[in-house]
Amino acid sequence: MDTLYDRQNDPRAVIEADRAHVWHHLAQHKPFEPGPHALDPRIMVEGHGLRVWDITGKEYLDSVSGGVWTTNIGYGRERVANAVRDSILKLCFWAGAQGTIPGALYAERLIEKMPGLSRVYYANSGSEANEKAWKMVRQISHKHHGGRKSKILYRDRDYHGTTLAALSAGGQQERNAMYGPFAPGFVQVPHCLEYRAGELAGEGYGERAAAQIEEVILREGPDTIGALCLEPITAGGGIIVPPQGYWERVQELCRRYDILLHIDEVVCGFGRTGTWFGYQQYGLQPDIVTMAKGVASGYAAISACVTTEAVFDQFKDDTDRLGYFRDISTFGGCTAGPAAALEVLAITEEENLLANSTRMGAYLSSQLQTLMSRHPAIGEVRGLGLFQGAELVADPTTREPLPEKQVQAIVADCLAQGVIIGASNRSMPGFNNTLLFAPALIATEGDIDQIVNAVDGAIGRVVG
Repeated sequence: MDTLYDRQNDPRAVIEADRAHVWHHLAQHKPFEPGPHALDPRIMVEGHGLRVWDITGKEYLDSVSGGVWTTNIGYGRERVANAVRDSILKLCFWAGAQGTIPGALYAERLIEKMPGLSRVYYANSGSEANEKAWKMVRQISHKHHGGRKSKILYRDRDYHGTTLAALSAGGQQERNAMYGPFAPGFVQVPHCLEYRAGELAGEGYGERAAAQIEEVILREGPDTIGALCLEPITAGGGIIVPPQGYWERVQELCRRYDILLHIDEVVCGFGRTGTWFGYQQYGLQPDIVTMAKGVASGYAAISACVTTEAVFDQFKDDTDRLGYFRDISTFGGCTAGPAAALEVLAITEEENLLANSTRMGAYLSSQLQTLMSRHPAIGEVRGLGLFQGAELVADPTTREPLPEKQVQAIVADCLAQGVIIGASNRSMPGFNNTLLFAPALIATEGDIDQIVNAVDGAIGRVVG
């Protein structure tokens, strides 16, 4: 029987094995069907820094950190791989009902970056971390509020994962389409995209957007709502930076109505916006924070649900045989995740990547702003740190969104140039019109220039 090592140097064999047997994420496979016009699935084989190579040898500059905003420290970090190797050779796994050395030490280091929080619950994906948070909220409701305070509020355009419960809290209609019926008890609040707010702007719009959340709270009844779950900056929904005054008001609403504030940092965490976590840009003190992606920068699977001691304490009652958090994540017990995460955190500190994210993010924003002055199709540039978006419009006056087909043609043009960019797609009907940029936090001005030059040429060719 052939082994991986027998066949990995045969590109055609790998491509055909993929074509015949792999079901890719978020992909329509009809174009891969055998025939005279069949496309080959793209197989990525190697990465160093911000560069990756496919199986044909073509080189790309990756401006989306692994396609889904994950490889924050870039590719090819030998010290992370060695840490994972050493950890799994010593002890690859132990169920999370007990501890491990990497798990204990990483939790300690992580909490150092999160003043006001104290407890780390390990899992293996962002969707799962969010599920843990909602289960905590529901159990608190049953144990302390007679089961009444169980609703979870979530925001239009935000995304919290791909499980059925996560889709129940998903504000992207096209991602949710055909997967219902959904779990009850999840209630949507309006988005806070200032660019689509009409005449209101700045703090006035921030106040209004937060007031719309309060309207939902009062309509549903504060005593029925357990948590408000929000991304600090809406990610796949269009890189939406909340308006001035919004977050301060949201924090105040949660405190007034005794609602737990759950911040989903799966995308924004670990320096993406220029601070360790996106919520720290706004001086927030959340009750629950979930994270994945950048935790181990893609070198191992790991996620975490982090809480305050006050949340944790509500599960400490040995007089109630069902009072503890009765949950498990099998692969939350793998030691590879926290071992990798310890090295990623150390690299982020040693190389001062938060500062680089801030500095290079400002440079990326300024270069995109320059493009906007040349291309009327760019309606707005927005973001924080190395997390930037450019909303594309067919008409800058009416702000009519550029059709999704043209947006994807720009992405394809950049790909042909050897630059991988992202774009919102098949998520919000009529509003899949934002280009997305999240290069690794090691990005240089030269990398940014290459990204922006590719976008410049692509918009010129596709839109004119």
